[in-house]
Amino acid sequence: MRHAPPPPPGRPMLVATYNVHRGRPPAGLFRPEGIARVIAEIRPDLIALQEAQHYLRRDAPMLDEDHLAQEAGLRPLRLHDRPREQGWRSNLVLIRRDAAVLRPPMGLRIGGMEPRGAIMAELDLGWGPFRVIATHLSLGAARRKRQAQALLAAMEAGHGARLPTVLLGDFNEWRLGASALGVLQPVFGTPPQVPTFPSFRPFLSLDRIMAHPAGLIGPAEAHDTPLARRASDHLPLKARVSLPAVA
Repeated sequence: MRHAPPPPPGRPMLVATYNVHRGRPPAGLFRPEGIARVIAEIRPDLIALQEAQHYLRRDAPMLDEDHLAQEAGLRPLRLHDRPREQGWRSNLVLIRRDAAVLRPPMGLRIGGMEPRGAIMAELDLGWGPFRVIATHLSLGAARRKRQAQALLAAMEAGHGARLPTVLLGDFNEWRLGASALGVLQPVFGTPPQVPTFPSFRPFLSLDRIMAHPAGLIGPAEAHDTPLARRASDHLPLKARVSLPAVA
């Protein structure tokens, strides 16, 4: 087990989630370098990506890892049984290069017409141990509800059941209290409504950052820059996490 790095002085942990649209702009060809530049703008301690996989080259890494390391100080959180792939079922978690992995990441199967999944891991980025669950839920409301139930079951069955948990991703859910959010609300509380889709004129809050227990997450905001509006059909969502406030 690696030792946790010291936290950067004077600030809480910055996490983000970003649907990267298979590396394609809202209208255009495959340009993953734009995604990497947006991530470098944010400079998060952890970021969860969805649709982070090329349609035709599913085993090939979509993002340049050397560039991410140099420009954003991040590395992929790889599953041990899939060393050739950057992530799991198009989900990809990038963490600070000095982050301590307390328990290796595992891929969670949550079903769906287009196979959906989640990545769960236990980490320490310098602010204390926590669990992260990064996911991309389906389009159908009934399916999203079952997927949310599966995420809660995985969380309760995990080794670090008492760890603070950050759940983030594209939930495809904009109605508070409905479907997936209705299942998750008793555990994670009500997430903020921050429009992130479509990137050129956002009005739907499809992307979420939630935490258990309540009180970990500060105000969430979209990373709305000219580059982000051109790089994908979603804007990134980011928030500060204050683990010591609860620990």
